[in-house]
Amino acid sequence: MKHSQLIVLLFLAALCLAAAPALAALPANTPAPARTVTDDYGTTVTIAGTPERIVSLAPTNTEVLFALGLGDRVVGVTDYCNYPTEATTKPKIGGFSTVNVEKVAALNPDLVIASEGNGAELVDHLRKLNMTVIATGPKNVTGILNDITLVGDATGDRDNASALVLSLEARINATETNASALAAHPKVAHIIWNDPVYVSGNGTFQDELIAMAGGTNAFSDKTGYATVGTEEFIAANPDILIVNSGTGMGGSEDSVAQYFENETRFANVAAIKNHHVYVIDSDMVDRAGPRIVDALEIIAADIRDSEGTTAAGTPTPTAPGFGIAAALGAGAAAFALIASRKK
Repeated sequence: MKHSQLIVLLFLAALCLAAAPALAALPANTPAPARTVTDDYGTTVTIAGTPERIVSLAPTNTEVLFALGLGDRVVGVTDYCNYPTEATTKPKIGGFSTVNVEKVAALNPDLVIASEGNGAELVDHLRKLNMTVIATGPKNVTGILNDITLVGDATGDRDNASALVLSLEARINATETNASALAAHPKVAHIIWNDPVYVSGNGTFQDELIAMAGGTNAFSDKTGYATVGTEEFIAANPDILIVNSGTGMGGSEDSVAQYFENETRFANVAAIKNHHVYVIDSDMVDRAGPRIVDALEIIAADIRDSEGTTAAGTPTPTAPGFGIAAALGAGAAAFALIASRKK
């Protein structure tokens, strides 16, 4: 009897050994398990498997997806998704606030990433059409980093998201460390438009960037984005102007900055008198995505330049996501941009 039992045990052991290679291969062929995430609306969303067809309803989300190396999975973007260049080749689903639901549905997405700016009504409508939708709406820089993690979780790419966030955090910390060593903290105004003068007040991303970079917001008494009158602007007397790029209804790329430089009523404003007017890419500084840290570093460099500081500061790592060659090119471009932006 014992002999028979031994033979059976040996036979079963042999079967297990023979099956081991096949068992080991199972995980590679097994679909990723369903997982749940909670988006910025506070909605818990269940995502089945790994999304392979992703539609982005906002330029910010498109930039996050490409920064995570997921551009090959993006099958639809808005008309305004212009960064990186590869995003412009993707099928268009309409504007930011004029999303064509039929076009979205026709792309057969397994994940749609919306933005708070798209509106809750659109998000609800897409969900009623049985689409899996998450919505982002960060309120500050920490919220931007959290949304990168959210997108990483939703797409099954948590590792890349974590690496990107760590890299961005390192750059933020280095910038804040350099800023803390400044002898003074100049008054900085972020200018969105000139007619009327439209600025970033407290509670905005740009207000937070100015503080992180070592400045103080010249219009911290304003809440959100606000207009200011000519006398109010002169009385604030900012030391530095960070002016959005863009042409509005026409003119040169730095037409808004030129307005401030040439307006005789502003001739005695410190920033203009001392030629501390700087143009910044409006998409970079206004979009709540990974490039917000690029904007932070540029604003910090402008503040150091206005103070006459020539020290390079603490080297900071480049965020992953857009490729090494692109990162090196962006770094070179940034140095050239800083050198040419002072007007």
